[in-house]
Amino acid sequence: MEHQHSSPENDAQHWLACLQSNGYRLTEPRRVVVETIASSQQALIPFDVFEKARSSYPSLGLVTVYRTIEKLEELGLIQRVHQPTGCQAFVTAFSGHQHLLICQHCGRVEFFSGDVEVIDGLVKTVGDTSGYKIQGHWLQLFGVCTGCQKVGPGSEN
Repeated sequence: MEHQHSSPENDAQHWLACLQSNGYRLTEPRRVVVETIASSQQALIPFDVFEKARSSYPSLGLVTVYRTIEKLEELGLIQRVHQPTGCQAFVTAFSGHQHLLICQHCGRVEFFSGDVEVIDGLVKTVGDTSGYKIQGHWLQLFGVCTGCQKVGPGSEN
């Protein structure tokens, strides 16, 4: 069920190559931000990226994090996800027609394809009842992952 991509190291190298081929300098702070996002299995808000990346590059600036995220999103390498808290976070962009499961406790992200007939049926029903001509959809489900369920409620994870 989890999204399959090459590896975090390969993703980071690909992203850095894309940034460079689009005219962005590959500074060490930018490299650390890219590697932090690429290696995460969680949806990260910019401040999370900042905190994690500073362990590798203590003088990292928050502005660099925001600018790098903006460029990665513009290039379609990461995508924005919405969370119940209202904060927007980012995950590695995925290809094909997939949807997201996001753990409300630890932020872990998993991808699923879903039963096409069921999802298409839902989209058609919504279109028919609302009068909208639905042109696309993106589904995010929130819950508690199996790891957090084992830890139990109220635990810090």
